[in-house]
Amino acid sequence: MTIRPSNECIFCKIITGEGKSFIVYEDTHCIAFLDKRPVFLGHCLVLTKMHVDTFYDLSEAQVKSLFVVAQKVGKAVEKGMKAQGSFIGINNIVSQSVPHCHIHIVPRNKGDGLRGFFWPRTTYNSKEVMLAIQNTIKKFL
Repeated sequence: MTIRPSNECIFCKIITGEGKSFIVYEDTHCIAFLDKRPVFLGHCLVLTKMHVDTFYDLSEAQVKSLFVVAQKVGKAVEKGMKAQGSFIGINNIVSQSVPHCHIHIVPRNKGDGLRGFFWPRTTYNSKEVMLAIQNTIKKFL
């Protein structure tokens, strides 16, 4: 786990009060605030107060705390923004604009213009290819 001084991470500055934000939730382990460049109004970021670069660096306890808070904040965002649902996502290294693990909670409504995943989909060529990939992944579990 990587812990940086607050002067190197914009999210750590928000946590310590050095940075500006619009906090919607805070407890001893996590904090949630409005994204300054939202996909839709009400878009929030949820993160652990201890600096952790990526999702894989989180301890099991941090995962639990983070997801419990994300669930609370997600429900509040949907109700508060009168949204039909939400997009909940984590970028891990690639497209992670701030290297401090965080969850995006984006309020969603049918017809809002956001299209599921933001990349083209593909297919597997055969059941054998799927089985080979399944077994490759399982080896690392």
